[in-house]
Amino acid sequence: MNASIAFLRQPLVVALILIVVLLWLGETLSPGFASGQQILRLLIVAALLGIVAAGQNLVILGGREGIDLSVGGVVSLSAIIAGNLMAGENGGIPLAILACVVTGAFFGLLNGIGVTLLRIPPLVMTLGMLGVLQGLLVVVRQGIPSGRAAPALADFVSRTFLFGLPGILWLWIAIGLVMAFLLNRTVFGHRIYAVGSNEQAAFMAGVPVRAIRIALFVLSGVFAAIAGICLLGYSGSSFANVGEQYMLASIIAVVFGGTPLSGGKGGYTGTMAGAFLLVIVQSILTTVNIDESGRQMVFGATLLVLMLFYGRGRSMRA
Repeated sequence: MNASIAFLRQPLVVALILIVVLLWLGETLSPGFASGQQILRLLIVAALLGIVAAGQNLVILGGREGIDLSVGGVVSLSAIIAGNLMAGENGGIPLAILACVVTGAFFGLLNGIGVTLLRIPPLVMTLGMLGVLQGLLVVVRQGIPSGRAAPALADFVSRTFLFGLPGILWLWIAIGLVMAFLLNRTVFGHRIYAVGSNEQAAFMAGVPVRAIRIALFVLSGVFAAIAGICLLGYSGSSFANVGEQYMLASIIAVVFGGTPLSGGKGGYTGTMAGAFLLVIVQSILTTVNIDESGRQMVFGATLLVLMLFYGRGRSMRA
């Protein structure tokens, strides 16, 4: 009996149960909500969020109140860079991918250096970087749509081609497998958990704490850049604030999936479920005619409750 209760209380199991319940609720409110085609559309949107949340997951796992608020800015900038370099032509895809990944890694490196070497709190550092990115976006595009997605990229994101799934879902599955291997089967992954659980003990054991934390921010920037490219393929064109929606959502998805904000435990499988769960919630709010401002209020309140809950949990562990 106790084993069954413990199983049902696991964050991943809770998230999966909530997904089923919310799909049923959505179907009740709007017949067809839980149809196969609609679930596929929800999964595509969840994949975009889940890719951003992969990097956010790594930063949070690293502990020390690690959080990356600049991901939305990196997503937006990457979408604009990719759109400009592709200009609706497939030949521009390789250069666009390279430029976006380098850009994401660069801003992630700046965040990592600020947090580790300059000792700026992650919240302050990444929020300041978000401001820099938003200012850069205004200067570059001034809110005007920029560039167009290459046809091959649009097909990759939206069209089904293997077992009835679009390419972006296969990309998300591949990222999930890579993340699982990275966190559970590599020295780097074990060091992430060590740093997140007890930074001082990890340092005394010879773990390069600063290098690990910088690497986590770099990876966060890279994942945000990949999401920006995919978002361009999904929308067809990019706007200055197209990635703004992912700042809070990526954090909530990680915490929904069972990774506490104090870091040191959790994993990406739960985050994938958390991303899908959050997209379903957003879709239901849209179904009942809650506007964007209302949805943001719900997301903010949800994050506050989760932070309070996990904050109390951290105090109890301490």
